[in-house]
Amino acid sequence: MKDIKSAILLFIILTIICGGIYPAIVTGVAYALFPNQAKGSFITDKAGKELGSSLIGQPFSDPKYFWPRPSATSDFGFNAMASGGSNAGPTNPDYLKTVGDRVKALRDTGVTGKIPADLAQASASGLDPHITPDSALLQVPRVAKARGVSNEIVIKAVEHSIEGRQLGFMGTPRVNVLELNLMLDKL
Repeated sequence: MKDIKSAILLFIILTIICGGIYPAIVTGVAYALFPNQAKGSFITDKAGKELGSSLIGQPFSDPKYFWPRPSATSDFGFNAMASGGSNAGPTNPDYLKTVGDRVKALRDTGVTGKIPADLAQASASGLDPHITPDSALLQVPRVAKARGVSNEIVIKAVEHSIEGRQLGFMGTPRVNVLELNLMLDKL
């Protein structure tokens, strides 16, 4: 009986510490040191209206916008509550059909040449807000034509939007699709 009382007391104490005090401290420190990130890294317009998060992809399908990496989330694209990959292997017939359909959709817009993997395959989370610079540059003719501007203007916007490697050595250069599209809307 003594061991049961000790176990229950320890359970209550650890629940309070690990389930209440520690998360409150970490949240407080996050809000103090990184307030924008702790609130979701939302991008707002001049009126303060939230347009999206720089951390979660947004579904763009209009030809005048750059298209993001495909989403693997169920129900609807970029659903943060359903984050996760498809878990389908590279020989899975359904997966191959999905990738083939995505490639066909890109080809139907006039894209020629090699299509980067990030335009045909979803990321592991299904929420990735970034594409590679190659994927962005591949979409320049479609976006420029739909906006009625020269390719050079859109290329400059892409080049301006390229983010380098994290800490200078991790990952690859990338372009945040939402931020690029918002920049083009301001032009």
